[in-house]
Amino acid sequence: MVKIEVPTEKTTSRKLTVAKAIVEGIAQEMERDPSVIVLGEDVGVYGGIFSSTTGLLERFGSDRILDTPISETAFIGLGTGAAVEGMRPIVELMFVDFFGVAMDQIYNHMAKIHYESGGNVSVPMVITTAVGGGYSDGAQHSQCLWGTFAHLPGMKVVVPSSPADAKGLIISAIRDDNPVVYMFHKGIMGLPWMTKSTRALGVVPEEAYTIPLGKAAIARAGTDVTVVTLSLSVHHSLDVADELAKEGIEVEVIDLRSLVPLDTETVLESVAKTGRLVVVDEDYQSFGLSGEIAAIVAEKDPRILRSAMRRVCVPDTPIPYARSLEQATLPTPTRIAAAIMDVMA
Repeated sequence: MVKIEVPTEKTTSRKLTVAKAIVEGIAQEMERDPSVIVLGEDVGVYGGIFSSTTGLLERFGSDRILDTPISETAFIGLGTGAAVEGMRPIVELMFVDFFGVAMDQIYNHMAKIHYESGGNVSVPMVITTAVGGGYSDGAQHSQCLWGTFAHLPGMKVVVPSSPADAKGLIISAIRDDNPVVYMFHKGIMGLPWMTKSTRALGVVPEEAYTIPLGKAAIARAGTDVTVVTLSLSVHHSLDVADELAKEGIEVEVIDLRSLVPLDTETVLESVAKTGRLVVVDEDYQSFGLSGEIAAIVAEKDPRILRSAMRRVCVPDTPIPYARSLEQATLPTPTRIAAAIMDVMA
């Protein structure tokens, strides 16, 4: 499985956080292509509330980095119009939870224009948005919702988990002629004022490179059980896998990296090898990614499973504000480990 597609010659690397890797990818594309612009709430002077656009205003000026009023419908509509007219806008939706007020612009316009024009009009637009809980942000600021976007045709849905992937995937998203929703978890950004993850800092090539959309990564090879996951749950799953390896259980962790397109081949190959499956998803359990993965395996050949699969997801309830209750709903390492031990039994 190809994880990063970069030139092998004259490539230099250093460690970056996910947030800095995203900024570097955007900046390199803005330098390469003058049609790339960034707009949204607090993307300019503030640099994005999760540091996803820090320093871009100083480098590219207010003509290309546009702070907008608090009107998601207006600025996502603006981005769609700009894309139709030949630009490549990156529009930041501050929290994915706010998508509801702009869903008409997202799904009835951005996602459908290419289809409704008979393929004659492209919408090369990227919506970047923060997802995820774990910080007592409450029910309206803590959801992931990538399953909602993946369910609606016309948009690609990309979810990085590491610094190197974050840069390569944002460059691929910007260059793609289709609308892409690029979703970054707050917990992987490597911000000093949030809970730290050691995996949020990693080696990133300095040169521009792309990672194909729709190609999963084998984040950790194993032989006993397959864990299919994405985003922050990749970090948790790798931590659990390292601990279980001490007990002789080898966990293979598949980082999907995108939901649309979905790399079913890598998932099926892994499950065929291990015979056991756990899906970890920080989105709601019903009608979502975990059920889709289960259906893909069942439709291929349910006999490849040695035991019933397990799902570790958010139950069908709003994310609580109280930390103890919030932790009970999220796919924590404790819940992941319990599910793995269950299928191993």
